Amino acid sequence: MITLTNAVKQRIINLADMQNITVHKLALNSGISYSTISSFINGKCDSITLTTLLHVCEGSGIGLKEFFDDPLFDTFNKKYKKKFRRKNKNACNYASFKCY
Repeated sequence: MITLTNAVKQRIINLADMQNITVHKLALNSGISYSTISSFINGKCDSITLTTLLHVCEGSGIGLKEFFDDPLFDTFNKKYKKKFRRKNKNACNYASFKCY
């Protein structure tokens, strides 16, 4: 099974491929240093900040929702959606409003 970190790495690579550009060019388009993306993709860095990911999305012309709305994340989206619903089943269930 793919990890969430590896799915994010692969999605960044896929975004560059879909635009027929290198990851280096994606970094330039995103206004972030190539070393930031490179360190994450090559495993020198274990995580990426949400701000950096947002810049990658902006450089690709997509939003965070579209970034994660990809088959790479289907397993995680289903898993966490179920977990959230189970934990918060009654959290917003008053005055006939349902948040889940």
